[in-house]
Amino acid sequence: MKGRVVAVAAVLVIVAIGASALITRQVTGTVFGIGADDRAPSGVRIRVQVLNATATRGVAQRATDHLRDKGFDVVEIGTNREKMDSTLVLDRSNHPEWANRVAAAMGGATVLSRPDSSRYLDITVLIGASWRPPPQPFNP
Repeated sequence: MKGRVVAVAAVLVIVAIGASALITRQVTGTVFGIGADDRAPSGVRIRVQVLNATATRGVAQRATDHLRDKGFDVVEIGTNREKMDSTLVLDRSNHPEWANRVAAAMGGATVLSRPDSSRYLDITVLIGASWRPPPQPFNP
């Protein structure tokens, strides 16, 4: 009987350690594929233009705040004349890995290569109507 109690206690300790590790991974995002690939690489300045391609005011500012939290340098925000349903990330500087990081930070977006050396930008993000900003913390 005493051996069973010790075995059950050992199993419970192992389960608790595993659950703790899983919760930690969920908080940091590594379990769900949100991790280092949705942030700007350390020591690299990625200049981003964010354009609101929806009829909802303030979407570009929310996206700008979100991308800046992820380490991207948003240098310009504005409104796009043409409205879009889906978010589109345009690679302006032939750095597809940067465009993929921005797309991942936006929760998944279509990435197209549209190099333009006349712009002082690396990436243009056209925010579509289907994009949902991440929840903001509640600070009463």
